[in-house]
Amino acid sequence: MGLLSKIIGDFKAVKNRDPAFKNNIELLYAYPGVWALVCYRVANAIYKKGFKRTARFLMAINQFITNMDIHPGAEIGENVFIDHGIGVVIGETSIIGNNVTIYQGVTLGGVSLNPGKRHPTIEDDVIIGAGAKILGNITIGKGSKIGANSVVVKDVPPYSTVVGIPGKIIKRKDYSPLGHDKLPDIEKELFEYLMDRIKVLEQAVINQDKNIIEKDEEIEKKYRDYLEALKQK
Repeated sequence: MGLLSKIIGDFKAVKNRDPAFKNNIELLYAYPGVWALVCYRVANAIYKKGFKRTARFLMAINQFITNMDIHPGAEIGENVFIDHGIGVVIGETSIIGNNVTIYQGVTLGGVSLNPGKRHPTIEDDVIIGAGAKILGNITIGKGSKIGANSVVVKDVPPYSTVVGIPGKIIKRKDYSPLGHDKLPDIEKELFEYLMDRIKVLEQAVINQDKNIIEKDEEIEKKYRDYLEALKQK
């Protein structure tokens, strides 16, 4: 696909994926993510022809205008949508597939000073929530969702949801176009388990409750369900 076709695809991605979109005029002033991608497309073409310093200078201007730092050497696929986009950082060796949605404050960063592949690979149809940090040469599988403010440092299998710091994988299939807010609160579940257990033990001591084994088993079942949810299948 040619440069112009990719740029047209970036504009169409806004129309197809943003319910707030009203008309084409808004693309001129309300979608800095689109213009950051347009600037990247041009800079990337220049970068591949060997004019790396010129490409970096072009993206430096883009960073000043849009407050998004995208390295011209990154590989970004078709129909990518950067929504709002303020604070997005995409490193040099990042690879982003097709139909990916990225929200504001996302970082695709490196954790190594060694040359070579040191940034993430994002496969097709991935949604990355606001403020998420994906670090290192890892792969986010197709169709996965990265929860807002999660920090991901390990590979994620396809069609998974990741939450927390560090990111924990909740294995499930979910094909809805958004839904990056529908995330289980695993810390809350663990806290509730601990509180329930303390309550049962207190009642057993104070009231000499003989049904403690039955109640304890109910709590243990919740805890086993919690652990099962954290398993990486």
